Amino acid sequence: MSFDVNAKLEEKDRKSGKRVIGFVLTVGTKPSVAKFEVEGIVTLEGKNPAIDKLLEVNPTNKIPLVLNRVYQSVFTSTYLLATSYPPPDMLSSGELNKQSADGHVEWESKEETKAEEKPKQTTKKVKPKAKR
Repeated sequence: MSFDVNAKLEEKDRKSGKRVIGFVLTVGTKPSVAKFEVEGIVTLEGKNPAIDKLLEVNPTNKIPLVLNRVYQSVFTSTYLLATSYPPPDMLSSGELNKQSADGHVEWESKEETKAEEKPKQTTKKVKPKAKR
């Protein structure tokens, strides 16, 4: 499996000693099975030269150091999600119910439906037989 990665960085706030950077990192699988999009905010605090160094574009790979660090954290989590399979006992069959009047869609498992459809058992009192 290979991945297609897109990234976007946007400065949200700039003050002396502090920068707030918004990011969106999109990771798609090849073949196209899933797409993961992670959005967040990075806050850089410190001396302005140190912050500027993190925001500089690396001439070799054309990527700012801050994006590289975000990518390392996000990609690890995304990779685990993309390549992990839930254990069989977490999978269940069910039917997606129609949308209710309030706009919510509910999931109902077949086991719940079957349990509701079973007729109620009635108990019958048996009189003890007289001894002879």
